[in-house]
Amino acid sequence: MQLKHRTVRVALAALLIAAPTALAAANVATAAPAPAAVQVKAVGLDDPHKKDIAMQLVSSAENSSLDWKAQYKYIEDIKDGRGYTAGIIGFCSGTGDMLELVEHYTDLKPGNVLAKYLPALRKVNGTDSHAGLGSAFERDWAAAAKDGVFQKAQDDERDRVYFNPAVSQAKADGLRALGQFVYYDAIVMHGPGSSSDSFGGIRKAAMKKAKTPAQGGDEATYLKAFLEARKVIMKQEEAHADTSRVDTEQAVFLNAKNFDLNPPLKWKVYGDSYAINS
Repeated sequence: MQLKHRTVRVALAALLIAAPTALAAANVATAAPAPAAVQVKAVGLDDPHKKDIAMQLVSSAENSSLDWKAQYKYIEDIKDGRGYTAGIIGFCSGTGDMLELVEHYTDLKPGNVLAKYLPALRKVNGTDSHAGLGSAFERDWAAAAKDGVFQKAQDDERDRVYFNPAVSQAKADGLRALGQFVYYDAIVMHGPGSSSDSFGGIRKAAMKKAKTPAQGGDEATYLKAFLEARKVIMKQEEAHADTSRVDTEQAVFLNAKNFDLNPPLKWKVYGDSYAINS
């Protein structure tokens, strides 16, 4: 947006001495230079409204619903080798983040209904086992989800492990809100780390194909390379082989050059249609 401000100065010409009967007056208008255009800083994914949009997008893929706040109670084994998947971003009993979540919940609220499962969660970490958990754990998870402290614990761990690192790395790479979401969705599914099938490995593979904007590369070109690298990893695992969350969601926004992830947004995941209008 450019702001303009003008001032007018009026100058009277001096009386002409050589012709005393002739008086001339002149008005001279001069304009002050307009200030430089105001630079409007792009809103990142850490803006509360953008963050809520990101959570709705993730929930559409993870839970077939835009109501992400209803997912605190979600828990099931989706048979992907990671044991239970639960909560607002799919904490897993087999990958350590569910254990860290329950530990954090217990730090915030000792003696909570899930604290007694900590020994079992430590034993099953790294496996798909339900030993010491089972239906009782599922019931208690749903009960804990009604507790605002447990909801806060889920929010805290989402931010610490997934959201904040993804957004921070995306900003360092020169990516706007769409790219920040692309990173966040990838780290939620594939986890942080540097192995080839983790977020770090996908980013590394993409950077072999294209430069990030921070390196002087084109933003769209780099994001296309990242999405393609991610699809390669997704197709290696049966539980994630459907790449529609990339093809009919993120790629749709990218092709529309909606780098700021501004509504209205329309997309599909697994054939289901969704929209965020504002």
